[in-house]
Amino acid sequence: MELDIRVGAKSLGIPIENPFRLDVDALVGQIEAFLGEHGAAAQGLDLQGLLPKMVKGIAGCEGGCPADAKRLVARGIANFELDYIEGGILQAKATVNGQVVSLKMFPDF
Repeated sequence: MELDIRVGAKSLGIPIENPFRLDVDALVGQIEAFLGEHGAAAQGLDLQGLLPKMVKGIAGCEGGCPADAKRLVARGIANFELDYIEGGILQAKATVNGQVVSLKMFPDF
């Protein structure tokens, strides 16, 4: 599984080795550092709530793939606009300090 974070033309890819043992604090720290470097502080974004749900939406699949991803998009998460992209990709967008921040989660299948 791979997480791609974008701010403007800048991007950062973070591999997620084991989605079932997600180190949310470490992942959020990497994202916050990247966003801070590019003037888009993550203040007000619920990354702690978003990331586990995105991972579960792709890796969990209890309701059948990609049904959980689509259900997550239908329910939504505060401060984020969610989209399901064909191929099992989840995207979350938010505007921070006038910049669009995009997080895309790519499955391994």
